[in-house]
Amino acid sequence: MTESPPDPRLARFEELFTCHHDDVLRYFVRRLDIRADAADLVAETLLISWRRLDEVPDAQILPWLYGVARRVLSNHRRGETRRHGLADRLRDDLRTAVPDPQPAAVEAAEAFKQLSDTDREVLSLVAWEGLDSGQLAAALGCSRSAAMVRLHRARRRLERLLDNTPAGAKS
Repeated sequence: MTESPPDPRLARFEELFTCHHDDVLRYFVRRLDIRADAADLVAETLLISWRRLDEVPDAQILPWLYGVARRVLSNHRRGETRRHGLADRLRDDLRTAVPDPQPAAVEAAEAFKQLSDTDREVLSLVAWEGLDSGQLAAALGCSRSAAMVRLHRARRRLERLLDNTPAGAKS
């Protein structure tokens, strides 16, 4: 079996990567607060260089990469601005749309947190996801009767915890 000749595009990209990866990384690290973002943006820049390898000038590889990196960074910053703006709007909407929780709701949430992971999951599947007994059984991987027993026991444990809270304690 004869070995095929090396792919010249791949060899050129490997050389570009080897010679300039660290320079492009430093470009982003100097401009970003989050190092993880820098690594992602380097990867995006190098992906673009792979896709447009035929456009990379032989004599000006690093400046060309910096131009790509500059546009990648600009897109990243625009996206971050949009995400932050959306998050601010959502926070404002939630602040005005969702009233402060009532003390009983806070106590119920605290009691719920005290349950085991299994009890919380069973109760959540029914209350939040709206599963019926057959669907609960399928989600838990057990028979319908076993699922109903688990649900009944989880509800009882939650009731006991609620009865022991200051608001639920009997006087």
